[in-house]
Amino acid sequence: MAPQSTRCSWCGRTVEPDEGWRVRASPGARVAAFCRLEHVVPWSIQGAPWEAGELDGPDAEGVDSCARCGERLGEVRVTLVRHRGAHRIPDGFCSVDHLAEWAKAGGRWR
Repeated sequence: MAPQSTRCSWCGRTVEPDEGWRVRASPGARVAAFCRLEHVVPWSIQGAPWEAGELDGPDAEGVDSCARCGERLGEVRVTLVRHRGAHRIPDGFCSVDHLAEWAKAGGRWR
């Protein structure tokens, strides 16, 4: 069975399985998807309206510190996984605010 596409949590555009960004809040079964990294910013400003669900595929194993502040992540965390073709590029954050600040600053490309 082929992986299903999803919709961007900000603009509603279709996000295919091998593109975009997927976000998960832990603990809990809350997810969001984005076609563009910068869509994280207005989504977070509007209160980060999550959807119920789990991320498909591997989680961000090995990510143990916040990509924004460098603090060690605990059980409560926000995980962002970039889908780029067959590649999955994970980052972790201690809060949605740190995810949004990181995205606003250009993410990994700052």
